[in-house]
Amino acid sequence: MLSKLIPRTALRTSALASTKARVIPSINRPFNTTPVLPSKDSKMSSGPPKHEMQYFPNMTTAMPSKSGEFRRVLWTGLYSQVVLMTVPVGGDIGDEVHTVDQALTFTSGVGKATIAGKDQDVKAGDLVVVPAGTQHQFVNTGPTPLILYTIYSPAEHNPQTVHQTKEEGDEEEENGKDEAPEWSQKPKAENEKAGLVNTSGKY
Repeated sequence: MLSKLIPRTALRTSALASTKARVIPSINRPFNTTPVLPSKDSKMSSGPPKHEMQYFPNMTTAMPSKSGEFRRVLWTGLYSQVVLMTVPVGGDIGDEVHTVDQALTFTSGVGKATIAGKDQDVKAGDLVVVPAGTQHQFVNTGPTPLILYTIYSPAEHNPQTVHQTKEEGDEEEENGKDEAPEWSQKPKAENEKAGLVNTSGKY
């Protein structure tokens, strides 16, 4: 599948709807200390997105930093995916290469980005873009968690994915348990022909 990581030497590979907007409350939570939790959020849809607004308040303020989960998928669309990440003190995202484009916006903490061998210090308010097929790594270099939300295009993860730790995420990816859905990898023409997208905005 297009969303799988490209193996690299010395790198760990790691319908229809109302138009009413809804608020996503799942990220406003304290750090989770429960030892064993499900890696999938059954409350999140696993199918194509509804044609409605998805509203995430306070994404650049304190609220996202209250999430202690390493990775939580917030929304998955036909052509992109929004994921919230919390990198613990001394932690990292993992040295990897994706076959999808990725844009990361940092909301809390400080860290170091390494993209195609080039280092760059990052902090809250910064945006980093990683083109498809490009090596990348992000390390938390500060005394507090490094918080960010990232947009993949197209999707990289299962729409219901919740990983408490990096190790859990790595294991699921290696075992093929965190795959982007087939419907998120289809071309525009196919989605339009199937009626999933039309320019009238009526469904």
